[in-house]
Amino acid sequence: MFLRLVTDSFTRRPRRKLLTMAALALGMAVATAALSVALDVGDRLAQEFRSLGANLLVTPEGDSLPLEIGGVDYRPVNAGAYLPEADLGKLKTIFWRFNIIGFAPILEVPIQAWSPASKNWSSPGAKDQHQVTLIGTWSQHSVPIPDGTTYVSGIEKTNPWWNVEGNWFAENSDECVVGAAFAKKLGVKIGDTLNVAAGTQPDWHALKVVGLLSTSGPEDNSVVAPLPIAQNLAGKPGQYRRLYVSVLTKPEDAFARKDPKTMTPAEFDKWYCTPYISSIALQIGQELKGTDVRVIRRVAEGEGNVLTRVRMLLWLVTFAALLAAALAVGASAAASVNERRTEIGLMKALGAGSGLVGVLLAAEQLLLAFVGGGIGYALGIILARLLGERIFGAAPEPKLFVLLIILVLAALITLLGSALPLRRASRYDPAPILRGE
Repeated sequence: MFLRLVTDSFTRRPRRKLLTMAALALGMAVATAALSVALDVGDRLAQEFRSLGANLLVTPEGDSLPLEIGGVDYRPVNAGAYLPEADLGKLKTIFWRFNIIGFAPILEVPIQAWSPASKNWSSPGAKDQHQVTLIGTWSQHSVPIPDGTTYVSGIEKTNPWWNVEGNWFAENSDECVVGAAFAKKLGVKIGDTLNVAAGTQPDWHALKVVGLLSTSGPEDNSVVAPLPIAQNLAGKPGQYRRLYVSVLTKPEDAFARKDPKTMTPAEFDKWYCTPYISSIALQIGQELKGTDVRVIRRVAEGEGNVLTRVRMLLWLVTFAALLAAALAVGASAAASVNERRTEIGLMKALGAGSGLVGVLLAAEQLLLAFVGGGIGYALGIILARLLGERIFGAAPEPKLFVLLIILVLAALITLLGSALPLRRASRYDPAPILRGE
């Protein structure tokens, strides 16, 4: 009998039910799209932000005070401490190893360089030699991991904004990439030979120029070559000075900024098992002994601010959609209760209690909520795909738990929106209604 009453209510008043269902479907569609994008936007933006470059810098713990001007390290080659290249495979053994996108060691060496292709060259004399910094690094290096696998990484992953005309040098080759400004100054182009040497009694090493580098930074006046060449010129085989690491992280919140030393064991475990930039930095420092791992704040904080604001905007849109749906449901429920005033009075006169009347009307509203929520979820997935493809170039994947959340939200919004009309209906006195008052 109960189901028959609910079904009969739908067949006799389809227009108002359709309007209520449409309002719920639109509200739930916007909520579905916003939730789907909000849940996916962190990973998408984190991937996009990796184009900003590395967000962690690893240096020797006992290194001397840096002397850098314009990003160029002017310390003597033999000054400061060095780190072993052989330990870098340990990076892929930390708890958040899969969040490490790439890493590249750096060894800078002040050198002399000249080229037969130079427009001012006549013979290899002192006037034809130029002082420049050679940056030794990886391009596409296979790193052995302690578990027996290998991982390919290099400067292309940590500094994807470095623009190379031509090609990157091959690993363990006599090739180099020359900064665009230095190449113009020297008069060399792709395919020419660049002779480099370090020390007062140079032993010239010929490198083939395979690319021209443009970064709008000090690298435009440098030479970039395979790390073994820099190590050989510096007399530091198997060592490096700096390590750039690019990792996917979660934006820092107030909890992430707490000092780990003041945390309780439970708080520390939660912090350690969350991909905050600070917790990943600690894990790297634990694996690479004798290192100082610092966060490149201008990159990490920029990522966090953008992610936080985008998520806040999406949550505000979701809240506005749910509020609009609740108001529409409330207005529709109030009008429906007013239309059915005589029917409610008759039900009470025949013995129906206030609780039964309230449950009957609430069941009708919940049925509307589930149908409208299901339709809204389907529309929201389509809207989320459009937004994802337009903004991030990839549509978010539909998630089953989002459907469950939307159905629960639709039920809550419907009950909250229609709470006052249903309460008023349950308190109707049948006598005045049946008298036509």
